Amino acid sequence: MRPMLATKGTHVPAGSEWSHEVKWDGMRVLVEADGGVARLFSRNENDVTVSFPELQGIPGERLLLDGEVVAFADGLPTFGALADRMHVRSATRAAALARTNPVTLLVFDVLRAGDRDLTRLTLAERREVLLGLDLQDDRWQTPPTYDDGPMLFEATRQQGLEGIVSKRLSSRYEPGARSKHWLKFPHRARTSWVVGGWRPETGSAHRLGALLVGEPTPEGLVYRGRVGSGIAGKVGPVLLEALGPLARGASPFVDEVPRLDALGTHWVDPVLVVDVESLGLSSQQRLRQPSYRGVRPDLSPEDLL
Repeated sequence: MRPMLATKGTHVPAGSEWSHEVKWDGMRVLVEADGGVARLFSRNENDVTVSFPELQGIPGERLLLDGEVVAFADGLPTFGALADRMHVRSATRAAALARTNPVTLLVFDVLRAGDRDLTRLTLAERREVLLGLDLQDDRWQTPPTYDDGPMLFEATRQQGLEGIVSKRLSSRYEPGARSKHWLKFPHRARTSWVVGGWRPETGSAHRLGALLVGEPTPEGLVYRGRVGSGIAGKVGPVLLEALGPLARGASPFVDEVPRLDALGTHWVDPVLVVDVESLGLSSQQRLRQPSYRGVRPDLSPEDLL
């Protein structure tokens, strides 16, 4: 099953028919919990259980939970800290990182409890069931919801959080659907793009200098610019390790990449999704002042269409 997704809203709704939550800077997961054993699945249904061993032990019988895996740094959810955990597939390495860089599962919905399929219940009814599970521990929590959306939006902006999500209390759970009954309101201009190539650092043939990213469209991958900020230090070698097996001989972009950007570029199959913060797109439809924020192994290019 794929999780229900929110649509980007234009204004925070008011009124008693809406509930509002903090938008966490983490990795969306569906969690099967049964007798203390948990299995975690990413948005595109990949099993990521091995990456987060500290989330074993969730109480309950035959639960299906919807939530976000979050890594906190200095009290704030930080995607950069989480990125170090998301790609790990070695149980030994994951156990070591769980001690030094632990995550928390923030549970905001329940889709099954025992033999009961709860997806046809309203959000208000599912919330009652969720609160009755009493999922409160160091490693998993049920965060609060709020009645006043505009107040929460302003408070999260001041606290440096990612944003809020507003949900209609009468909404049913629609697996895999991007619903207008759930609206998201981010504070930061973070977006996801697909890597189509990389350029080496000036003066080096092997150190990563910049990523060339694009936007998936029905016509193919459209070029949106170079991303050079944020990939220094240990980030570059990790990215090159992921990009190496994807090498190809020609550009994957359907439009022409400017000669200055294409010069010296190593083209790759367009399958790796990354998060980028920017000031939006220029009049030439290029990212303005982009900065790399992390790989998104939980997303595929099809998720961005």
